[in-house]
Amino acid sequence: MAVRRRVGACSLRAFLREECPFLILDRRSSRFLIAGLLAIAACEKPHTDPATVTDDFGDPVRLGGVAPARIVSLNPATTELLFALGAGSRLVGRSQFDLWPDSAKLVPDVGMGLQPNVEVVLGTHPDLVILYASQDNRAAVARFRAAGVSTLALRTDHISDFRRTVELLGEILNDSARARSGADSVNRTLDRVRVATENLPRPAVFWQIWDAPLITIGAGSFLSELVDIAGGRNVYADIAKPSATVSLEDVAKRNPDFVLAGPQGTRKIKDDRRWRIVRAVRDGKVLVVDTVLVGRPSVRLGEAAVSLAHLLHPGAVR
Repeated sequence: MAVRRRVGACSLRAFLREECPFLILDRRSSRFLIAGLLAIAACEKPHTDPATVTDDFGDPVRLGGVAPARIVSLNPATTELLFALGAGSRLVGRSQFDLWPDSAKLVPDVGMGLQPNVEVVLGTHPDLVILYASQDNRAAVARFRAAGVSTLALRTDHISDFRRTVELLGEILNDSARARSGADSVNRTLDRVRVATENLPRPAVFWQIWDAPLITIGAGSFLSELVDIAGGRNVYADIAKPSATVSLEDVAKRNPDFVLAGPQGTRKIKDDRRWRIVRAVRDGKVLVVDTVLVGRPSVRLGEAAVSLAHLLHPGAVR
């Protein structure tokens, strides 16, 4: 009696693994069918049509089917993401501020991330330049593209922008699976912190990011979102912009429970008697923030939320 097996109208790989339940053929017929399918597969060409993506200037960016091999990243957030996606060895240039991970310091420094030196960047012979979508970079983008270099302008200001950015980079690098995995990992950590702090008291927080003039974060910054996730409340969340210049008198009027600042900012606040008009400073409630950790809307967003939660609610997040 002929040995019968199940095959179906699906992929050759699935057929060979006997995963197709739709047709029933005997062994002899199967051999002829497999031979025909193999012949067809041998004639098929891989799909290499260039992809077109839209950057945060709203411009179409045409990228070839082959992942870029020589990348210049002029944005610390995208530099960190490229290393996380296993593409650090493809970087041939970075901005002077791209210092994490430590391996990034081995990549040639090509200068500023805003209004970059176009000639220096082009001297690295990149096939892709990634920079921050600021109006200050519009002219540079035009010059890179005029030189025939694919150029991607990205603006990652909010936590919600992170997933879009990492998945776009994953698509460009032909590694979407790793990109999705990385985004999922970050989001799981953020969710864990959010759940741990959601029922706790929410202390009012002032975050000093510059001292002269005095600049703080507004609701348009991912830092303000991190404060919310960590169980705090930004006293300047009524300002829609990412940052704003404020007066010390207004900070005192808003009466935050805690003042957040980096190591240098903390020393200046404690040494400047003018800050004594702020109750939190008088009470010694100035908290030192790890600015290297929290300063980028990138792969360490989850860790940043954990670190802020440890400051505002010690022991709440495990």
